[in-house]
Amino acid sequence: MHKKYVYSSVFANLLNDYISAHREAGFMYDNPAYWLYRFDQYCAKKQVKEAIITKPLFEAWASKSDSETKTTQNNRLQAVRNFSVYLNTLGISGYIPLNLPRPEKVVPYLMTDEDIREFFKQVDFNEVIAPVSSFKRMAKEYKVLFRLIYCCGLRNNEACSLKASNVDLVDGSITIYQSKGNKDRIVYLSDDIRRLCLEYQQWLNSQLDTPSKWFFPGKYPGDHIPKTSLDRKFNEFWNTTKSSKTCDKKPTVHCLRHAFVIKRVNLWMEADIPIQVMMPYLSNYLGHKGPIETYYYYHQVEDVFKTVRRKDAVSARVIPEVQYEN
Repeated sequence: MHKKYVYSSVFANLLNDYISAHREAGFMYDNPAYWLYRFDQYCAKKQVKEAIITKPLFEAWASKSDSETKTTQNNRLQAVRNFSVYLNTLGISGYIPLNLPRPEKVVPYLMTDEDIREFFKQVDFNEVIAPVSSFKRMAKEYKVLFRLIYCCGLRNNEACSLKASNVDLVDGSITIYQSKGNKDRIVYLSDDIRRLCLEYQQWLNSQLDTPSKWFFPGKYPGDHIPKTSLDRKFNEFWNTTKSSKTCDKKPTVHCLRHAFVIKRVNLWMEADIPIQVMMPYLSNYLGHKGPIETYYYYHQVEDVFKTVRRKDAVSARVIPEVQYEN
């Protein structure tokens, strides 16, 4: 399930041991592994001879490029800083900076119902125009995969690395193992999504000589669809929508999960279902630490204010308007 990198610098053996230890403890550790691979390549290029992280080496690696965001810079420096801490536990010198650049606060693009409809229209059209069988298989997979993310609020990597054995299309449930925060959970499917997934699974098995262990196999069925491919296809589909020409910010795959939360909470509010009662269930469904993390998805939504204003109309009749004297 993990992306494997071949480390070649003087730190290679130490990096392999360090990353293996995290994964054996149950962590995915894919993003830090990538940045450590980039650091390894940098050290190999600079011909670093001794397996110690000096202050000059760290500061040279820390230099921010013109195209890099502060969030990306923080991610890659955090990975090397944590590796330095590990080296020190082994008695190997590793520079540990006191402060790192703060990541930027990213305000996500909130996809509207119209955005969602346009996006899936392009996803479905892609299946029609896919030129040959291998492309048609992938087009069919994306059609189901993006709907599963939106309708179930899955994280990108959870959907991409989903094993067929973890999808129960009789009871209509998906078991997610070792996700963010080292959590396991069960995600239940609505009946229409269960039927869609069942039809897709039957179709997929008819396309492959040997059934894949992955629910969404990649170009080579022995591997699952990589997250990078999902990001790329999302951008392709979004860029062909009318909304992409007028919005001031580009959405990402994660915005589908965000849209799921917005839609679910709005429906509860419209139906006068108490959110404070339902939010812990939604939080568990999403794999969040608690309701506060789930509320974060919702706090910027303009639709909530429309709903609040509608429900608050009674207050205008109960609480008299204050008249001020000049």
